[in-house]
Formats: sequence, structure tokens, C-alpha cells
Amino acid sequence: MLHRKIYQLYSDGQEVCLFLRDQQRWIERAKITDIEGDLVTVRYESDEEDELCAWEEMIRLESIGSIQRKLAAVPRGNIEPLVSEDCPEVERFPNPSPDTNAE
Repeated sequence: MLHRKIYQLYSDGQEVCLFLRDQQRWIERAKITDIEGDLVTVRYESDEEDELCAWEEMIRLESIGSIQRKLAAVPRGNIEPLVSEDCPEVERFPNPSPDTNAE
């Protein structure tokens, strides 16, 4: 099942985070560039000693313990999110009413 999910993320071209269980480390913001047999090729960048390094690794499927993708990001703080008038009503954030905070 993990193989199918990895292939789906590869087909979609989405950025992912991988946990390598044999090395006990995360690879963040990686892009899956190829899947061949039980090898997954990923590209990612990392900051090391004030240098930006680009990496490409071939990882065995059984080494991948977890895979994640970011669904959305919301800025922190007291910022009101922008709502488009074209957005369907069911997808809009509800307006907080003063009566709900009183309980």
C-alpha cells in the first residue's frame, strides 16, 4: 500500500517529507523524481554550514517508514485570512458570532 501511495505522490509531482527508519532521520521538502522496482529516487536541498546543498538519493522502499505531504499552510498571528467572493459558501470560514463566546 505504501508503494501505491508513493507512486501517486510521484505522479502528482508533490513535495513530500520522508522518514528513513534505517537511518532514523527525516528528509524534508523532497521531490520524488523516479521509481524503479524497489528504489525511489528523491531530490532535496539542505543547509549545511552556511551552504545550500542539493542532494539526490536512491532509497529502498523498505527503508521508508513514513511519508507526509503538506496539505495547507496558515500564517501565525492575529491575521484575518483572505476570503474570495468567488469561493463557494461551504468552503468559507464561518464568521464567529459574539453569542458563542459567552457560554
